[in-house]
Amino acid sequence: MTLVSGRSLSVALLALAAASCQSQSQNKPQLNFTSDDRTLAAAGAPTSTVNSAEGRYFIEFRSRYAYTYGHSFVIFGRMDKSGKMINAEVAGLAPKSNDPNIYMLGHLAPVPASTGWTDGDLEIAYRSASWTVPLTEPEYRRVVAYIRKLQAKSPLWHASLYNCNAFVADIASFMGYKTPGIWLMPRDFITKLRQMNGGPNAIGYTGPPGVESGNAPAATAPR
Repeated sequence: MTLVSGRSLSVALLALAAASCQSQSQNKPQLNFTSDDRTLAAAGAPTSTVNSAEGRYFIEFRSRYAYTYGHSFVIFGRMDKSGKMINAEVAGLAPKSNDPNIYMLGHLAPVPASTGWTDGDLEIAYRSASWTVPLTEPEYRRVVAYIRKLQAKSPLWHASLYNCNAFVADIASFMGYKTPGIWLMPRDFITKLRQMNGGPNAIGYTGPPGVESGNAPAATAPR
């Protein structure tokens, strides 16, 4: 009896997760974003906005290595002419506590979440995949406003129902992009997101498989 109930619960959870993923892919695109400067210029974006003295606006969909699955998130802000980030911010969904027991509990039930920076997010040595999208100032402001709202309404993390990939997928969906399934490893999720939407001129990177595939990354990854 217990076994049957457990299986029924698992099926119900997977059904809820599948429904959530499907609803994301059916969202009506709200914005048409570009993936490189040449496309921006072709679309008529003013060069003073894209390459201003203060730096161009961008959002980067990124994943990093970790001791477990890894982590996906977004970085947004401005870049100088050399490509260096200026005042970059991070948004991503992760368990709020560093306690491994809370992390494991999050595979069974939702746990309190943080929606900002976590250890290793901005360190290039831990990057496992990325996709950078240049933005005009109006695009950037609309995306940031959406991210703020998403952070405010995402207090819980669950490994299957609403994880870091799902959080990133919501942002990508708002921007009008197709999103892959949220149960991929973060490295594979970001790579697939770039492949589905970026086109031949996509600005991105995919590193070697990490510890989740039995291989160790170049640097010791954070949790």
